[in-house]
Amino acid sequence: MGIFARLAALIKANRNERSSKSEEPEKMLNQIVVEMSKQLEEAKKQVASAIADDMRLAKQVEAETAAAGEWEQRAMLDARAGDDALAKEALARKAEHTDLAEQYRVQSQKQKAGVDQLKLALRALNNKIEEAKRKKGLLIARKKRAEAQKALQDTLGGLNSASAFEGFDQMSARI
Repeated sequence: MGIFARLAALIKANRNERSSKSEEPEKMLNQIVVEMSKQLEEAKKQVASAIADDMRLAKQVEAETAAAGEWEQRAMLDARAGDDALAKEALARKAEHTDLAEQYRVQSQKQKAGVDQLKLALRALNNKIEEAKRKKGLLIARKKRAEAQKALQDTLGGLNSASAFEGFDQMSARI
């Protein structure tokens, strides 16, 4: 390995060491939890929007059903009045509104199923966030314990090294 390759490897190693020291796991975990909470808020907005769409569809079903009922009444009035052409036209309009009401009803049922799935996903996401918060505390505690053990080992390793104590012994022997 040439001197330049060694120098490049040393520079990379130093850069990696600095970047890993600058990464603070506690801050990173907090940021991840914040991002998860933002995702939860976005999911809540989507669920609320889906529920609003479902309510609009239900109102459209009611409106079309009411319109079909009105056209049926008109058809009966026209039939009693002896105007069969108007009665047939009113029945045709009633059929149109009945078909629309049925189409809206089908869409409403599909929307309700979608809302139920979104609600389940929202609960699952909320549970994951709560679990992440609990694990975050555990991971931070593990990291602090590992740092404390490393500091203790470094201190004990320093005690075992002969450098300071040998210096002291040498000075006491000289005196």
